[in-house]
Amino acid sequence: MKSIHVPIIIETDEDGIFIVSCPQFKGCHTYGKTIDEALVRIKEVIELCMEDSNATEQLNTFVGFREVEIVQGT
Repeated sequence: MKSIHVPIIIETDEDGIFIVSCPQFKGCHTYGKTIDEALVRIKEVIELCMEDSNATEQLNTFVGFREVEIVQGT
């Protein structure tokens, strides 16, 4: 059995729901009421993405994460 490591991004929305996405696969995202629930769900979604026969063609290359500064008007 092969094990891979993929990056995920975790955010919260205005209702406190955890939104999780995997930028490695197009359209690979889910949510949960808790981080643990969201992590279980994203693993399932990633597995589904990997089962797709074109999974290797759909892989995005994760470059990294950065922040940018935005200065708002006065």
